[in-house]
Amino acid sequence: MAAPEEQELSQAQTEKLLQFQDLTGLESMDQCRRTLEQHNWNIEAAVQDRLNEQEGVPSVFNPPPSRPLQVNTADHRVYSYIVSRPQPRGLLGWSYYLIMLPFRLTYYTLLDVFRFALRFVRPDPRGRVTDPVGDVVSFIQTFEEKYGRSHPVFYQGTYSQALNDAKRELRYLLVYLHGEDHQDTDEFCRSTLCTEEVVTFINARMLFWACSTSKPEGFRVSQALRENTYPFLAMIMLKDRKMTVVGRLEGLVQPEDLINQLNFIMEANQTYLVSERLEREERNQTQVLRQQQDEAYLMSLRADQEKDRKKREEQEQKRQEEELVLQSALAEERKRRNLEEEKERKSECLPQEPPADDPESVKIVFKLPNDTRVERRFLFDQSLTVIYDFLFSLKETPEKYQIVTNFPRRVLPCLPTEEQPNPPTLKEAGLSRSEVLFVQDLTDD
Repeated sequence: MAAPEEQELSQAQTEKLLQFQDLTGLESMDQCRRTLEQHNWNIEAAVQDRLNEQEGVPSVFNPPPSRPLQVNTADHRVYSYIVSRPQPRGLLGWSYYLIMLPFRLTYYTLLDVFRFALRFVRPDPRGRVTDPVGDVVSFIQTFEEKYGRSHPVFYQGTYSQALNDAKRELRYLLVYLHGEDHQDTDEFCRSTLCTEEVVTFINARMLFWACSTSKPEGFRVSQALRENTYPFLAMIMLKDRKMTVVGRLEGLVQPEDLINQLNFIMEANQTYLVSERLEREERNQTQVLRQQQDEAYLMSLRADQEKDRKKREEQEQKRQEEELVLQSALAEERKRRNLEEEKERKSECLPQEPPADDPESVKIVFKLPNDTRVERRFLFDQSLTVIYDFLFSLKETPEKYQIVTNFPRRVLPCLPTEEQPNPPTLKEAGLSRSEVLFVQDLTDD
């Protein structure tokens, strides 16, 4: 049943179908056709979508759900660095810690109970992401109002867009989740994140995406990355063809320590990134080679099609010329037969030749264009048309002719005209009892 459908494809669509099959390696022509139809026969978009699927990125026609985000967090080789809060020192420090401990426990317990109970009354508004870009931009504005503009360059887009750009550019992506209520957040932003050495390091080596967990977009990423405490940083990169978390930094980390930990994570995973770059370069070279081969094939195909077209045109022209020759021959044959039939009809309609001793007879000798001489007798009272019809009935007579006297030279008016609808008789034309008339060929004229 598939064959008739394929016959409906145009020549350009058939070429794209074969080219797409060569580029993707798909064996099923039906699957190739469905994919191209989904992309409105845009072969570049179809091939890119197919390559994305092979790399683990879902097709644009089967988009992933908004949660959870497509990042591999189950890798047991993830490097995790957690900074615990410093222990109190001295008698005064321990005394203050023990006195405040019950109050802190009571505060956070009540806060957790309140939040838990609030979920049953009113669903968490952060669960619905309606404007992810707006959430990120709003956080950046709030951050700059509080901490100034000296900070790493924030990625101004959604988390998914940051992942896609990091994957496309084969760069590290550093994700920062901002916990507004945490006691260490303010100190981390002022003393670590906004320091000159950290800003320079991050801007030169990776993409940086950040959002507050109080925003729906930040809360969604928080659910995907499952942080334990704040401040929280996650290093993400393309590993084994999937965007994977390769490092987690939690707690109040100092600037120098942060740079050292990020360097350690990058050096530990550099081989994967180099491997991905080499593999992508090899895929690109293979794709370029296939594209060149496809272009050469299409050029050869077009050249063959052009040869076939010219051959068909030549055959058609030859056929038309042969048909014209045949039609011309048939027309000549019909014309010849009609002429013969007309000659026979004129011969049958001629009056009988009068006897030689008839005093009203005229003896006329005709000299034809081929030097043939023909002799016949007519009556004086017969019209010149009879002479013309007699000559017309002869096979030797040309198709068009006129009858001319020798001396004085004049053309006999044998055929009717508007001025003289009835041609004169032999007597009226001034012919004697014996005449020699010449038949002049007018066929070429």
